[in-house]
Amino acid sequence: MRHYAFLKGFLKKNLWRYALGVVFLILVDACEVIVPRILGPITDGLANGTMDYKGLMRYVWLLTAVGAFAMVNRFLWRWFVNRTSRKADYHMRKMLFDKFMSLSERYYTQNKTGDLMAHATNDIRAVRESLGSGTVLTFDSLFLTIATTIMLFISVPTKLALLGLVPFPMIAVAVFFFGKVINKRFKEVQESFSELTDSAQESFSGIRVIKGFAQEELETDNFMKSAKKNFDKNVALMKVDAVFDPMINMFATLAFVIAIWKGGSMVANGEITLGSFVMFYSYLGSLVWPMIGMGWVINIIQRGMASAARLNKIFMEVPDIKDAPDSVGHFEFKGSIRIEDLTFSYEPDGTRPVIKHLSANVKAGQVLAIVGRLGSGKSSLASVLTRLYNPPEGTVFIDGVDINKIPVSTLRKQIGCVPQESFLFSTTIRDNIAFSDHDLSDAEVERYAKIAHIYDDIIEFPAKFGTMVGERGVTLSGGQKQRVAIARALIHRPRIVILDDCLSAVDTQTEESILTALGEELKGHTSIIISHRISTIKHADEIIVLDDGDVIERGRHDELVELGGTYADMYSRQLLEEELAAL
Repeated sequence: MRHYAFLKGFLKKNLWRYALGVVFLILVDACEVIVPRILGPITDGLANGTMDYKGLMRYVWLLTAVGAFAMVNRFLWRWFVNRTSRKADYHMRKMLFDKFMSLSERYYTQNKTGDLMAHATNDIRAVRESLGSGTVLTFDSLFLTIATTIMLFISVPTKLALLGLVPFPMIAVAVFFFGKVINKRFKEVQESFSELTDSAQESFSGIRVIKGFAQEELETDNFMKSAKKNFDKNVALMKVDAVFDPMINMFATLAFVIAIWKGGSMVANGEITLGSFVMFYSYLGSLVWPMIGMGWVINIIQRGMASAARLNKIFMEVPDIKDAPDSVGHFEFKGSIRIEDLTFSYEPDGTRPVIKHLSANVKAGQVLAIVGRLGSGKSSLASVLTRLYNPPEGTVFIDGVDINKIPVSTLRKQIGCVPQESFLFSTTIRDNIAFSDHDLSDAEVERYAKIAHIYDDIIEFPAKFGTMVGERGVTLSGGQKQRVAIARALIHRPRIVILDDCLSAVDTQTEESILTALGEELKGHTSIIISHRISTIKHADEIIVLDDGDVIERGRHDELVELGGTYADMYSRQLLEEELAAL
């Protein structure tokens, strides 16, 4: 049960429902065990001619009452057990999604989307079945096996009862052996399904690139390789099932052959009555289901335990981005930023730093620009300031408070970050812009769309702000997605705005218009502009030039141009590119 540790609270709260369901289940099984004991006297009475119509009707009414009682209790056990297992399903999905939301970006860079989807679908279903069908089959099989065996020995001679039970240990051995094989192959099916889901998700997300390079056939081939692997694993599992079920049926048939051979001989010799033979045959038939049920129980529980172990591993993950025990309470967020000798690495052991000894002091309302070539560490600073990754303590301060001691939700509500990759949800343009405040009026949504200079593009669409953007915003151009993302970041009026190279897909004229509008909108707000394009950042209060994580130059635009270093070289190259583009 240690694999089900994450469900401890739920099971403790709902144990009485399972217990009550099992009680009703046992009452149903008791009815099934009683029926052959009623059929025996009926058979003897009819065979001997000693039963009249009145006596027969008494048995008919008794069987009807037993059937009605079983029907009511069958409904009740299903209501309590199956409904509770569905509640467990709902509870697990909520727990898992909450857990996914609490985990940091580092976790998602280390795990495939397909694996996470498999946890949220197949694993939860397997655990639910182990709590529902597994619970029912366990108690059903145990009670029916014990009760039926006892009634079998009561109803016929011991020798005949023992002979009839000979095939059933073979069923138990087959169940034990095949259960292990099925569990192993089920794990392989789960792993291959994860790969298949990951392949499909990646293809859907990159559909524009696939079509742009005419790689549909290659992507289809790659997907079919994953599909073939999943097919092969499922066939391997099916082969075991295909052998397992007929084998169980063969042993069950052997029990019936023994019943007819030996039981029939004893009836013919007058050693037992025909009614006893009917009871014997009926009880052997009743034993087949519990034995098959035990096989299913082992398979369902083993699958459930394997899935629960995988889910439990996720729930045991400790988020590395969380509120510190000594985090500050509410404080007035003004937006000043102080960075003191920041060295940051994505590696847990601190090796291969991407930012080295960075220091900066940005007063509230000022604009800091970070510029550098690709891979210089610019975007890593945005990840640190939004606490997607924790910086070392005592290196980054907001309004004089260590960023690690500011509650994550408080920090992120006051920072509007437009990342380098402008991700859009597969919903309407309006919902994407109003993502952080769905109650925002249409007028406000339109206002921020105008600031981001996306309004004119939107109203040209037939559905305007109600236009569906498709998977990851696939129906919009790169520049349109960036501008929608800018409007989204401004919605909650953050005190600090971080623009992480988010104007790279727009032309210089549109860029200048956006920056002018942002300058008016963000007066008094702190801005950090990360870019490799000089035209984006030349009006900043301070510009820091990074190269491989090191600060190699810093100052205002004119000072850096006059310095004649890396910044001046980048600036002259970009001016030349603009002149050539204008020809």
